[in-house]
Amino acid sequence: MEITFESVRDVIVETLSCDEADVKLDTNLIEDLEADSLEIVELSMALQEKLGVGIEDEDLEKIHTVQDILDYIKSKQA
Repeated sequence: MEITFESVRDVIVETLSCDEADVKLDTNLIEDLEADSLEIVELSMALQEKLGVGIEDEDLEKIHTVQDILDYIKSKQA
């Protein structure tokens, strides 16, 4: 399954209860969407559940934007 921006965006919108229009590639999860550390962990678990690819706990602190999530997932699939 190819992971697309749209599929990641849908998980973010559902998990963080934000507006779809607010989620762009350069959207910062903490600054723009006001996600806290617990919500970031919940997002990782939701990505694992829905897309089959989660973010390792030690890598979560490196994830800041939606683009970071996509880049991380692609690096894990390579």
